[in-house]
Amino acid sequence: MKTQIFKSFSDFSNRENKEVNGVTQEFADNNPSWAEEKNNKGCWNCSDCSGCSDCSGCSRCSDCSDCSGCSRCSDCSDCSDCSDCSDCSDCSRCSHCSHCSNIFKVVRVEKNEIPAFPEIPVIENIHQSILAAVENKNALDMSIWHTCDTTHCRAGWVVFLAGEAGKKLESQTSTQFAAMQIYKKSSPIRVMPVRFFDDNEKAMADIIRCAEEEKALQPS
Repeated sequence: MKTQIFKSFSDFSNRENKEVNGVTQEFADNNPSWAEEKNNKGCWNCSDCSGCSDCSGCSRCSDCSDCSGCSRCSDCSDCSDCSDCSDCSDCSRCSHCSHCSNIFKVVRVEKNEIPAFPEIPVIENIHQSILAAVENKNALDMSIWHTCDTTHCRAGWVVFLAGEAGKKLESQTSTQFAAMQIYKKSSPIRVMPVRFFDDNEKAMADIIRCAEEEKALQPS
């Protein structure tokens, strides 16, 4: 899929074709090959990657998907659902990694060799449920994951509304990672992890957008 220059990540997020890749002008200036077609879809500010989708800030990776917030990762392949990793290289077939750093030449072990991954709960009508929660006065505070039972950020509300299963997933990974997985399992409407770091106004606008899209998908 082609790559276009966007003024900001907000403009990129609001693009009509969600498969189009995006870069900033600064990124394009520093990466002369930014426009080369390499079969990536929905990636943001990635360089020399191929066959990846919905990733951001990665380089020289292939066939990865839904990775986000990673930095200085290189030569990875067939990874999925990783977040906030840094300085990783030569990883292969990793999944559900979070906050890894300085990893080198990793290959996922077989499922029966590691403890079971925590259950990923499902929230019915998740986007409308989140909107109903944050519409209450002072219920949304994007400066911190959790303030109290009645005030959370967007990711915090996702975890909170998922109950004990959400708390368990959060405790074994991170708030961001847990919320991302719950969103993905609960709805086909994508929410990029960078949305968890919006200010209150932008977060509310995107929550409303997702809720409206979700309602439109439901049978009348």
